[in-house]
Amino acid sequence: MSTDASPSLTERRKAATQLDIALAAAELFASRGPHGTTAEEIAGRAGVALRTFYRYFRSKQDAVSPLLATGADRWRALLEETEPGTAVPRALETAVERALAAPDEESVHGLLRTRGLLRAAADDPALRAVWYRVNQESEERLVPVIARLAGDGTDPLEVRLVAAAATDAIRIALETWAATEAGAEGPDSPAVLAVRCLRRLVGPMHA
Repeated sequence: MSTDASPSLTERRKAATQLDIALAAAELFASRGPHGTTAEEIAGRAGVALRTFYRYFRSKQDAVSPLLATGADRWRALLEETEPGTAVPRALETAVERALAAPDEESVHGLLRTRGLLRAAADDPALRAVWYRVNQESEERLVPVIARLAGDGTDPLEVRLVAAAATDAIRIALETWAATEAGAEGPDSPAVLAVRCLRRLVGPMHA
């Protein structure tokens, strides 16, 4: 389990403002595309001043990074809850299935929002760069979580390989799903695709 100290009120307010801006940017990108959206419009939709926008983000594309990171943080937190000694591939599958499940309207909306962002990124290199950066950061944070699950004596190289493979499995699953009209649940849903990718990429590894 994570031992990080609870965030202060100021930190929580900052995170809430950043998420509001990210949600506004995601909505505008999905409907107009990044090229048809300005930072001023994002700030206005989020109800903040333009100077507040630039206090937190360097560019309009960068504004969606907290939203993209939320999904990665959720599945990593679920993985952290796994009991030590659980087989790593099984632990990864369980965490991913739970993180990408769509049991309610809010979960479905979140996945559809991600689909909109990934589709918008197809024609915007800067937005793709944000997506890749978020995945890279997620992979780095995943390493100590997998190392704990794998146990003492596990080859550090093997741990890094599993972290990279797991991160790419989810990324590829989401990108593949986003390019289709498949639903948030069912045989071609993100959760099912992610498990398929995990079994191909992580299954042979015995961390």
